Amino acid sequence: MKRRIFIQKTALTSGAISLGGVLSNAHSNTNSAKHQFNLKYAPHLGMFKHHAGEDPIAQLNFMADQGFTAFEDNGMRTREITLQEKMAKTMQDRGLEMGVFVAHEIYWKEPNLASGDKDKRSEFLEYIKKAVDVAKRVNARWMTVVPGHVDLRQSMGYQTAHVVESLKQASAILEPHNLTMVLEPLNFFNHPGLFLTGSPQAYEICKAVDSPSCKILFDIYHQQIQEGNLIPNMEACWDEIGYIQIGDNPGRKEPTTGEINYRNVFKFIHGKGYDGILGMEHGNSRPDREGEQAVIDAYKEVDRFL
Repeated sequence: MKRRIFIQKTALTSGAISLGGVLSNAHSNTNSAKHQFNLKYAPHLGMFKHHAGEDPIAQLNFMADQGFTAFEDNGMRTREITLQEKMAKTMQDRGLEMGVFVAHEIYWKEPNLASGDKDKRSEFLEYIKKAVDVAKRVNARWMTVVPGHVDLRQSMGYQTAHVVESLKQASAILEPHNLTMVLEPLNFFNHPGLFLTGSPQAYEICKAVDSPSCKILFDIYHQQIQEGNLIPNMEACWDEIGYIQIGDNPGRKEPTTGEINYRNVFKFIHGKGYDGILGMEHGNSRPDREGEQAVIDAYKEVDRFL
């Protein structure tokens, strides 16, 4: 699933609140059946809609009922403020920690941050300022940043300097609020032509920016395609990793459907003392309720690493 399509699909549920949905999908008050996960896996809207219905609030309640303790939403920035507030209250009431949302418009086909263009930099910084308000509203600590397309008219050294400068200025906006943008390298196969592709490159940039507000989003799906050698590469850049996302390869579906040994990867992450969120940024391998239950069962399986 292409990331831009993924973001669009998750954003389509923004207006789907109805009282009937809330009542018909009301969560159980008994917590005895909850699964106790070892890590903070974070589903997204639409992942369990056949069980919970289209209502985002009902979906959040269903996630909590299954034992999930986190949630992420790429499209949160574009949702109505009233919906953001309702979702934030539900997350607070149900013990769901808010994960990432995408902080800005991503330039998939043309350079923005890599270009050094002052107008594009100003546009990006305005998005970051507005993202601060969204983060506070929904109790988020992280926001996703993708530096955009390469600038084929400039050497990589100049492009990197332009990106670093933009991120330094963005960090100055975020630091007073204790918020962190996480830079996501994306693989060449799904997203050809983007500036940021690998974890070593992201590590170099974060070291150059030198701010607690600029870290790496290590998406295991993307980096399995881009560079492989997952555990050693995570180890090498661990001190700059601020957030992790999940997806098996090939297919970008739930763990156990592809080639990645997620039980061992999660064992490594847990052993590092990671207390952050792992976003379930993937599709379901099978349709309908059966497919949704398969996602839940897969996470129970790969979480058995202790």
